Amino acid sequence: MELKDRVAIVTGGATGIGRGIGEVLVRYRAAIVVADLDADTAERTASDFAAMGVPSMAVVADVTKPDSIEKSVADVLARFGHIDILVNNAGVAGARGWHTSADSREEDWIAAFEVNVKGIANATNAVSPVMRTQRAGKIINIASIAGREGRPALPHYSASKAAVINYTQAVADELAPFNINVNAVCPGLLWTPMWDQVGHRYARFNPRYEGLPSRQVFDTMIQDVIPLKREQTPEDIGNLIAFLVSEDARNITGQAINVDGGAFLR
Repeated sequence: MELKDRVAIVTGGATGIGRGIGEVLVRYRAAIVVADLDADTAERTASDFAAMGVPSMAVVADVTKPDSIEKSVADVLARFGHIDILVNNAGVAGARGWHTSADSREEDWIAAFEVNVKGIANATNAVSPVMRTQRAGKIINIASIAGREGRPALPHYSASKAAVINYTQAVADELAPFNINVNAVCPGLLWTPMWDQVGHRYARFNPRYEGLPSRQVFDTMIQDVIPLKREQTPEDIGNLIAFLVSEDARNITGQAINVDGGAFLR
């Protein structure tokens, strides 16, 4: 699965799952563009990737603003001349302070759909014309197992991730004539800064986990819902993506694939 000379944009790529995806793609020699709102962290992450011997760059990108992501794409083209892979990873669980409320607020619904759905559409709309011209490209959308089955604790998040899966199918059909593969990956339970906030919310409002430290909530949930009884990692997500963006997966498109330790077996 050699990816040498391929240029990959990873949105939300500075930390968490995004950084983990980048680390795996670096191992396969892809050039990495770290697209993130946090300029300083994006620069540090890109520098780390460059130190691993691959071309890399950081761009400041707000996926909720088409002008911002279009400028980032232009900057990438000026540096590399082509874009081969787009990983739409940027996402939120809700608006600022979402984890302190027992219920979904109006602003949580707005934030989830602005970033998780429209953000993916904005980035795809900015990159797909380049891939159409090249008549080649790979787009990966990060969904979630929450998009497979609604979660009462985070209905706005679950609904947004279900929309990502549906959007993936629609765009895969649209872009197939241009030799562009579009797939979604549905992570299970990964310990990330976002999940730390999820754990705090469960500890406050779910009697099953009341009063537990966030990490203990996470570990308990692993035992409750994951048949393999182990957590998933950003590297697990990156490994699947490395396959899906390789030519080994050239006939896979429009799919949503779980990486969840068996949490959803259907």
